[in-house]
This record gives sequence, structure tokens and C-alpha cells, in this order.
Amino acid sequence: MNVLGQALKYGIESMEKAGIPQAEEDPYRLKFHLMPPAGWLNDPNGLCQSRGLYHVFFQYSPFDVNGGLKTWGHYTSRDLLCWNYEGVPLLPDSPYDCHGVYSGSALAEGDGMLKIFYTGNVKHEGAYDYINEGREANTIYCTSEDGHTFGYKRCVLTGENYPEDYTCHIRDPKVWKQDGSYYMVLGGRKKGEKERGAILLYRSEDGLHWSFYREMSTEAPFGYMWECPDMFCTDGKWVLSVSPQGLPREKFRFQNIYQAGYFLIGSGKMPNVLLPEQFEEWDMGFDFYAPQTFEDEKGRRLLIGWIGMPDSSQEYGNPTTDFGWQHALTVPRQVTAGKGRLLQMPAEELKSLRGREKTPEDGKWTLASGTAFDMEITDIGSQPFWLALSKGLELRFSDGVFQMVFLDNETGRKMGAGRIIRQARIPELEKLRILVDTSVLELYLNNGEYVFTTRYYPEGKITVEIKSPCASCRLWEIGAMKISYF
Repeated sequence: MNVLGQALKYGIESMEKAGIPQAEEDPYRLKFHLMPPAGWLNDPNGLCQSRGLYHVFFQYSPFDVNGGLKTWGHYTSRDLLCWNYEGVPLLPDSPYDCHGVYSGSALAEGDGMLKIFYTGNVKHEGAYDYINEGREANTIYCTSEDGHTFGYKRCVLTGENYPEDYTCHIRDPKVWKQDGSYYMVLGGRKKGEKERGAILLYRSEDGLHWSFYREMSTEAPFGYMWECPDMFCTDGKWVLSVSPQGLPREKFRFQNIYQAGYFLIGSGKMPNVLLPEQFEEWDMGFDFYAPQTFEDEKGRRLLIGWIGMPDSSQEYGNPTTDFGWQHALTVPRQVTAGKGRLLQMPAEELKSLRGREKTPEDGKWTLASGTAFDMEITDIGSQPFWLALSKGLELRFSDGVFQMVFLDNETGRKMGAGRIIRQARIPELEKLRILVDTSVLELYLNNGEYVFTTRYYPEGKITVEIKSPCASCRLWEIGAMKISYF
């Protein structure tokens, strides 16, 4: 780390030590979700496991609770339950990334070395539109033996290495190794009267020297920009995950300003260039974007997403900003193949946080303010279903439509902070798993066939009421993960 990096790191550590006590005073501070120590968090980055240690890096702006100059923050864990905050190992301290260390990935190989690839953002001063000119999107490579100290930053791809029919918006490298070769996907925005998103696929024999391999896109334009790509194989099927921008909103899908989802793109050693029309959303809730996956040492494909949404502040907000922090990451989710869709369920380790099981009184659970809980509802039998949370948020299912609705009353408006409704058409509702943290809900329908994530901000005691003719319900209080900062 150079002198500039050392100065930045020292300044950030000082800000964190001053900001963490304020953040910890927030009643909406989370118990089992990773958060920024202070300031702003967005995309998960560099997810991997090496020598038994899980690494979760993330986009981090400690200087501004509403975003700003990006660094990488870093958490580690051996069990997904006890976490250590490791500081800011990657900083914008070189000519290749002086305006931000943007998103990327980590590759953990057998020698324990972490190979990091990320986008270095550079914006030139001048009268530029910063779409077609005025911006550099450099793909940077560096290594670390421990995730704390990183070696020399090497620029492995620049604008000269990208196809000429792309804008300056190319970013977020995801790298993997297959059959002795390295592959990288980058998200991009193509030029033209009708700008469209696409994926650039590169190949390398050593991880340092890369050549353009192929482009992957849909036949018809599907948004103007694709970012945060991920490509992996699960149960013999290739999956391309992207976060497209510019999709028209619809009543039952694409309800957020931007989306995050995946294409199932076939089997074999390498999938087709032309992607299928069918695009499935990872999560139908208000607050989910930029997911990334990795395979852990147990052979599980785990996914973590950002509980947030870019450019959503005009529609809804987060009162945590009053305490100097904003946003979080989802719990690790295990991804498996279902029938035409991928399934996501919380990693099994999360059940270890369950405490005593609570029994309802007169059909209602009443919990202390700030209680986190885990709820399983089975045998719904596709009958009409209704659940009310603290008289401000309702979950409803009838006639093939599932809804998550913040009510238009004083409680609901405060609880949603501008959020109103998200809904999806689903053929049936058989079971529901609900993870409720102090200010986050994650809903898993039908073993994770459909998922909804949202922030919510209750006040006072928490009540849970259910109306369902045949359903069986269990509710456990959840203890807090251990997060050590300094």
C-alpha cells in the first residue's frame, strides 16, 4: 500500500471508530445481517472461501451515508455466524482507480492465494457525458495471501481492450477457472440509437493476459445496461446472473427501478452466445440488487445480495441514515436447481441462531420491540393466506397472486418509509419461511422458488397474526450474530 493508501486507511479507521458507537445506538441496527461499520454499503464483492475462512468484501463508502467514493470493506468468518470486520484492504490510491474501487470478484485457488479482479473507476475533468467519453473502466488485478494485505495493482484490461461498439460503461468482472483456463464476464452497455446491455466474456491461460472470447446477449434489447454479472454451473446447468437497468416496469414483475435476475443458458462446457428470452428475478422485494455467488468448501453454491437499490431514494428511504449508516447484505443463501427455476434458501447455519420457540396466544404472537425471529409456515395448501406484522405490513395470497403490502395507515407508512406494494403471480403457495431482523424481512416461498426482501421499520412491540384455514406455524426468536469490529 502506497503513502496515499496508508493515509486513506488511517482516516477511514478514525472515522469508523467515531461512527460505530453512533450506529450501534440505532434501534434498527441489525442482529444477523452484515452492515457497514458506518457510512454506506452496496454490492457484495470478492465472495469466496479459502483455507476454511469465508471472505465477504463489499462496496463501502465510509465518508458519506448516501454513497460517494468507493472502497472495499471486508468481513471474514469460519462458520457464517461469527464475523470479524477486517477493515478496508482496497482503496482508490492508484491512477487506475482514483475515483473508486468498484465491484469485482475473488478467486481462491489451492495455494491459498486470493486473486482479486475489480473495476477501477477514473473520471476525467471536462464537458463529457461520462457514457461515451470521459470515463475509464479499468480491470485491475491484485493478490493477497490473507485478505488483509494486497500486492501490486496491475491493470489487465483497459478501454483499448474492449470492443469498439461499447460505451465507457463496462464493469464488475467475475472470474472463474474451468478446464485449466480462466474466464471473466464483464457487464456492459453498447452504443447505438437503442443502447442495450450485454455481457463480454474474456479468456486467459494465466489470469493476467486476456483475450476477448465472445459476447452474450438477448436477441431483442433487454435494458440499456447489464451490470454485476455472475456465471456459474449448478446441477449441470449454466446460469448467467445479471442486474439489468432500463427495463419497463410491470405490475407483477420488474417492479423496482432496476432488476436482478438470471438466465438458464443450457448445459455443456460453455453455453450459447444467444441467451433465452426467459429471465427470472432473483428477488421480488423492494430491496435486493447486485447478487454474487461462490462455491464454498462444502460444495454449496452460496449467494449474497445487497439489501438496497440504486437511485431509489426518490421513492423510499431508510431512517438509519439518522444514525450514520445505510444498507446491509442478505444472509447467505444456498442456490439449487428447481423445476425451471433456481431455489434459494438461507444457509443451514442460520438455524443455529434459533432460540426458544414462541407459542401464540389467541392466534397472535406478541414479541418485544427489536426482536428478531425465524418463522416457518407449512401446509398452506394454496388456500387464501393472510399474515399481518404489527398492523403495518401484510402478506397476502389468493387467486394465484402473492402480495407484500405496507398499509396506508400511520403505522404502515412509517414502517415502509415510502415502500407500498410488491407482488408476483405464483401458481400455488404451499409453504413460507420468514426471516425477520430488526429492520429487514426476507421471505422464502415454496422452498425459495420465489423470494422477497425488504427493509421495514416497526415501532414498539411486534405482533404477528395469521389467517389460513390449514396452515401449521412455528416461530423461534433469533439471537444475534457476533460481529467484532476492532
